[in-house]
Amino acid sequence: MKGITGAGHYGFLIEVTAKKIKQSLQKRLNDENLDLTVDQWVVLDQLIKFNGISQNELCDKIFKDAPTVTRIVDILCKKNLIERKSDRSDRRKFNLFMKEEGNDKVAKAKPVVLEIRQTGWEGLSPSDYQELVRILTSINRNFENETYFANGFDRHD
Repeated sequence: MKGITGAGHYGFLIEVTAKKIKQSLQKRLNDENLDLTVDQWVVLDQLIKFNGISQNELCDKIFKDAPTVTRIVDILCKKNLIERKSDRSDRRKFNLFMKEEGNDKVAKAKPVVLEIRQTGWEGLSPSDYQELVRILTSINRNFENETYFANGFDRHD
């Protein structure tokens, strides 16, 4: 940020943009009567990629604390979309698995998610998109070494 004039508001711009994307996706999920929240979609999307991961691993992947993930997982289990199983090697640990109904829900929601992504990318050239990804990745990496867990904060508590 040194030497960059007027760049102080980029965090606000990123936050507002992320909120607009989330609001647009939630509206479309509601319009399609999919009975999913954006946060529930994020969990299902991760389980499609990493079926059988532990609840703690899921917390790390989606940057949410354990109580929030537990609440989302409980709801998805009640909807019969996923199931929670005790880990065979450590009974204190739970692994999460997609159910057939969950796979069906993902198949219905995926086109809506892709539509929202296309809306966001409208007017961007492939090189614009690559540059955006490069810049956001760079900003993200700048914070990887920050003391996220300073003052005893742990997402798994």
